[in-house]
Amino acid sequence: MYYLKKLFQLIVLFFNVLFFSQLHKNDTLRGEFTYLLKAKLSTLTCDYKHEEFFSLQVSDKRAFFASRQSIKRDSTFQTVQHKKLDHGGILLSTKGMNIPKTQFYYTIIQSNENVQFFESVSMSLLTYKEPVIKNWKLIDETKIINTITCKKAEVNFKGRNWIAWYSPEIPLPYGPYKFSGLPGLIVKITDDKEEYDFELVKSISASKLNDKLITIKKSRYTEAIETTPQKLKQAIKSADANTAGVLASYGTTIIQGQETIRQRQKEKEENKKYENPIELENDE
Repeated sequence: MYYLKKLFQLIVLFFNVLFFSQLHKNDTLRGEFTYLLKAKLSTLTCDYKHEEFFSLQVSDKRAFFASRQSIKRDSTFQTVQHKKLDHGGILLSTKGMNIPKTQFYYTIIQSNENVQFFESVSMSLLTYKEPVIKNWKLIDETKIINTITCKKAEVNFKGRNWIAWYSPEIPLPYGPYKFSGLPGLIVKITDDKEEYDFELVKSISASKLNDKLITIKKSRYTEAIETTPQKLKQAIKSADANTAGVLASYGTTIIQGQETIRQRQKEKEENKKYENPIELENDE
């Protein structure tokens, strides 16, 4: 019995090590790419385009896409001073902190099977899945972009016509936002109204990453609640209307920031009618 017990323990240990090694392997960076987004987020200011950098981190079987500013916010909020109150609530203070600003809080994971969208709403992480884009139209046209030889592709996606330039020389079927499924990394993609434009501005190959791991926090894409795009948008709308109230319901009090929250809520409500989202059509 003693030997059987030891054998069982060794088998369990073996599979635990195997599982950990596979998990580690999946989280190892095989390429890191930085995109610059230039976007007309509002119809109110026609001549202004918001600019923000995004990170596309590629592992063995999937790719993670998120705003670089939002990734920095995660690190910043880890240092926020907090104090437990007698009634069990939490007191947070952001006084004197330089919190990175971003317009994009979501995380997107691309794989060969699907594209999965994650976003935190009202202290909960929500997610939905969509199929990989299949209706790309490949065009026999070549263009050099930032010294990279690219080929052209077009697609209609969520109400916009997009022109993409991808590189077969970089055999990764990924790209910015939800755009994937081409036979090469997307180097540049723009809608035909030129209101949204993603362009690759920096890349780091696997040979220079030295087994570095994905830097996007796992809390951004694990233990999420399944939903639909429509329900997620409605949840965001409801949360925006009552940010302070939602935090209070979880026993959280923010000092040095309540007035800022109220002001941002007011501005968001006034600006909603001028929003120019990347997706113009909703899925039914």
